Amino acid sequence: MQPLDLVIDRARLTTGATCSICIAAGHIVAMPENGADLPAARERIDIGGALVLPGLIDGHNHLDTTFLGDVWRPHQRCTAGFDLGERLAIQKEWLARGAPLEKRASALIERAVSRGTTHIRTHVEVDPDFGLRHLEGIVALRERYCDAVSIQIVGLGRGLIVRPGTRELLDEALTQGADLVGGLDPAGFEGDIEGHLDVVFALAERHATGIDLHLHDGGHLGLFTLDRIAERTRLAGLGGHVAVSHAYALGEVSNDAMLETAERLAAANVAIMTNAPGDHPFPPIAALRAAGVTVFAGNDDIRDSWWPYGDGDMLERAMMIGYRSGFYTDAELACAFDMITDAAAGVLHIPDYGIEVGSAADLAIVDARHAQEAIVARPIRRAVYKAGRLVAREGTFLPEAGSAPSATLHPNLAGV
Repeated sequence: MQPLDLVIDRARLTTGATCSICIAAGHIVAMPENGADLPAARERIDIGGALVLPGLIDGHNHLDTTFLGDVWRPHQRCTAGFDLGERLAIQKEWLARGAPLEKRASALIERAVSRGTTHIRTHVEVDPDFGLRHLEGIVALRERYCDAVSIQIVGLGRGLIVRPGTRELLDEALTQGADLVGGLDPAGFEGDIEGHLDVVFALAERHATGIDLHLHDGGHLGLFTLDRIAERTRLAGLGGHVAVSHAYALGEVSNDAMLETAERLAAANVAIMTNAPGDHPFPPIAALRAAGVTVFAGNDDIRDSWWPYGDGDMLERAMMIGYRSGFYTDAELACAFDMITDAAAGVLHIPDYGIEVGSAADLAIVDARHAQEAIVARPIRRAVYKAGRLVAREGTFLPEAGSAPSATLHPNLAGV
């Protein structure tokens, strides 16, 4: 066996087994039974049967628009019920007088890592108002924090049809660091489902990347849009590389109508992201999974102009998903855990994910007996490791983990 950098003794796995986890060159190289004779290691720790989780995955957030690192801002409601255009106008006004992006996004990255997140997919604003400034800021932070967290960037083109110049900016963003194509409400915001999808799928083909679309449009209009996305995905051969975030419509229609669209999504291998928002119907997770649809989770907005909630904790998000979904049994709680680990890893195409020999040593150690207890108790993360390197301890991010980038960066997560 090669020289070891770290050995974690008496590690409890989510399977219930205990073992020693041997780490070298950023990967797990052996998992012998406790007490096995092992080569000398640079560091060896005994965690006394604490639970070791794979690094948690936030499959959808907005690093560039959080106000976590800024002053508290009381929520501002739309003037007459929810209106997407007004909500976006409020967001832009807040951002214009807020703290710099670097301060706000850094605070959220460090909070997320301290809670055990080792992989993030973030949607970044790209439009004529922001230009590529937000993208440039997040790309710089991706490099700065590369030893603590892997960050995948979706260029969120707001107004690819209705706002001249947005398409060209998103095209440029995909050459300047964005990993995936993003868009917003082909019908409700753009007013042209086919035109919007023409642009999105053309950009994905041109840049050989994946797609993650925001879809708030509800009811049968939203279902029709999902059907069109599924068909476009099938024709483009992009199965496994397209996700739709929110997809509220799946939770707003009859079960029979939902299942018809679910079958099309499953056949096209289009994934659905949900954060189980508190005041809105959301996709029926168990039914979709039973139909063969991959459903994964993300925090979405965290303490921004959309709502004041969020802590960057994916175990907390899994708890909220389970709570709102009526998940009570161990099997149901395991489903919620899968949404922030393996299911999300598949959608994000994270290489070497998990806790087994050959996996990247991205780990979170918690005081719990199993994943179900970790979700309902949400204990402080005793330690968080990225590629075998300690990046957070007792719920606190270690400053050295966000220092100047190393000479060899962790590879960005691949869009395709």
